[in-house]
Amino acid sequence: MPRVPFVSRNLAEPEELVKAIRLRRGGQLSELDRLLLHSPPFAQGWNTFLGQIRTKMKLDPKVREIVMCGVALINDAQYEYDGHLPELLKAGGTREQGEALRDPLAAMSNTALFTKVERAAIRLYSEMTSNVRVNDATFEAAREALGNTQELVELVGTIAAYNMVSRFLVAMNLVEDDKSED
Repeated sequence: MPRVPFVSRNLAEPEELVKAIRLRRGGQLSELDRLLLHSPPFAQGWNTFLGQIRTKMKLDPKVREIVMCGVALINDAQYEYDGHLPELLKAGGTREQGEALRDPLAAMSNTALFTKVERAAIRLYSEMTSNVRVNDATFEAAREALGNTQELVELVGTIAAYNMVSRFLVAMNLVEDDKSED
């Protein structure tokens, strides 16, 4: 169970915020939303920020989902990995790729499963997540693979954002089987 109780699935207030979150989530509040909504200002900022990352950026959706899954695995946020693996598949990834992310060192050199851009992203999220600091060679490899500054900034930002997400989930003890009917 999470360390704080979920708000009700049927929460209706604050109305505009709850509607916006439901819209982004396809009509339902996720368990994560049901924790965030204990603080409406925080939930609103989260929804806007992550909504932009998920829907408005130029970064290839498959690369985005590889990063989200990989960061979740490094940070032991299985709930997040389980939520994003289907999104990786929708974006053109495979289950084999999703499983390969469990060993980022092997994945970043796996030319059979991952493209040059994907391998550079794996190397970058691995260093950012495990070490915080990124060596120059890793950063330059990502810059070269992506080929433009906007996508590079979006990649770094996505990795940073999903470190925030996974660390929130782990600290709150939100795990895959945390389902509440209320």
